[in-house]
Amino acid sequence: MAGKRKCPASETMDAALLERGRNLFAQDCNFIHGAMQFDQLPAPVLPELAFAGRSNVGKSSLVNALTGQKTLARISNTPGRTQQINFFDLGQRLTLVDLPGYGYARASKKSIAEWTHLIHLYLKGRVNLRRICLLIDSRHGLKDNDRALMTELDHDAVVFQIVLTKSDKPKVVELEKTVAAITAELKKHPAAMPDVHVTSSFKKLGIEQLRADLVQLATNKPLR
Repeated sequence: MAGKRKCPASETMDAALLERGRNLFAQDCNFIHGAMQFDQLPAPVLPELAFAGRSNVGKSSLVNALTGQKTLARISNTPGRTQQINFFDLGQRLTLVDLPGYGYARASKKSIAEWTHLIHLYLKGRVNLRRICLLIDSRHGLKDNDRALMTELDHDAVVFQIVLTKSDKPKVVELEKTVAAITAELKKHPAAMPDVHVTSSFKKLGIEQLRADLVQLATNKPLR
């Protein structure tokens, strides 16, 4: 990766898989539901792909970049702006789930506790949850609350994929060190996918490769 920012997983992806990823995420994607309580979660129909991470790590920006829509998921510079679980239908083949961020947020302690509890209930009991994309800021690497979630996902046998965001911000050599450190740490986690995806929603780096990696989670044809 010296001198060039790229996703390690991209080296083994062929053109056909990349095209399948583009086709999937080119489907109509629409907001369908927001849940602030466990009993408000929609019925588990389609496979679900959830995006988790610290507050302001770039979850909404990544959802928008993957789908090619600038305003599908709300973007804010205010940590903790997403305070409910938001569900998006992707071509009736896959449901994208934008989870509230954890860590620092400009919200009351009660609100933070409530949506943190909701996230834990969702992760533990969602039968159609196929994978978690755990987003990590490229500039900061893994933090203790990220590691705590990784341990929880191991315990609950929920497959997760590390996705580095904002990869256009750090120097390439620092980015390489971060990727290497996280890749080594993932070997300790049985629920983790082995590859680290390196992305930048702003520069559109690694987006096609991530789409291609996620296409296998969708149904082959619309279920509805």
